[in-house]
Amino acid sequence: MINTNKIVQNFYNSLEEKGYKGKIVSGKHIPALRQGVTKHHDQKFLDPEFYEEYRSYFEFEPNVDFPEINSLFIISVPQPQFKAIFHWKNEMIPLLIPPTYLYGRKLIDQMIEFLSEILKPNGYNVAYAMLPQKNLAVRSGLAEYGRNNITYVSGMGSFHRLTTLYSDFSTDEDNWQELQMMDLCMECSACTRKCPTGAIPTDRFLLHAERCITFHNEHPGDIPFPEWIDPKGHNCLVGCLHCQKVCPANKKVINWIEPGPEFTEEETIMILNGKNYDDLPIKTREKIEGFDLVNYYEVLARNLSPFLKK
Repeated sequence: MINTNKIVQNFYNSLEEKGYKGKIVSGKHIPALRQGVTKHHDQKFLDPEFYEEYRSYFEFEPNVDFPEINSLFIISVPQPQFKAIFHWKNEMIPLLIPPTYLYGRKLIDQMIEFLSEILKPNGYNVAYAMLPQKNLAVRSGLAEYGRNNITYVSGMGSFHRLTTLYSDFSTDEDNWQELQMMDLCMECSACTRKCPTGAIPTDRFLLHAERCITFHNEHPGDIPFPEWIDPKGHNCLVGCLHCQKVCPANKKVINWIEPGPEFTEEETIMILNGKNYDDLPIKTREKIEGFDLVNYYEVLARNLSPFLKK
């Protein structure tokens, strides 16, 4: 007979050994995660364009190779900022990339392997889950929401990356709770005051995501920035760090920066000119692929432009 409690304990012990954090939630909550996305739309709290893009990221009718999803495993791995450098007109232009962007696919594969080593010997299966991870992380008690709608994990702040996995593993453990915001946010408005586009409101918790710089610099590269975004507000190669930099919950991690890719002036020119990715020199592609930045290649030319004009 399989001792499920022992498996659960092995999961938490393995997380601690690697410096990760995680929680287990029953698979029965998948409909509630769906409702968490749709209710804001039904209440007209979400910009229609944002909602259409947002919901396309998720699969609420999972297609897995095993009969039943009994549990959701959500894991948080600490991740730093990365500094990319672009050489331009005999100058070095350093640009930060926030946590959660680089090494995405690599981390997913690592988490599948991590959990498989715990569950597969006992006959259980694992598959990657495309679910609203921030919502799940807070629901599970793994994280808390900040006023900026970003998740904060104890000891990691917002410098972490979430991965959710489906499994047919069944356990009585079910960490599920009401959504909550950090106590620290109750008397703090640093992120609201720092946001250059007014995306973080004072009259409601839900972000005005359609005003967030991150939303716009993740758009396809042929879509220009709205005219109402002040070019001075851009601060990262992709994403945004304004609200995370001033957050007291990030005090211990805010200076955690690792080297990212460095591009020569010739490479920078090719990127700005929109050179087809497959036509880039092998060394340039190796840099982009080495940092798992391929999915963002098409936005680099547009996102670089405001910094080069400065």
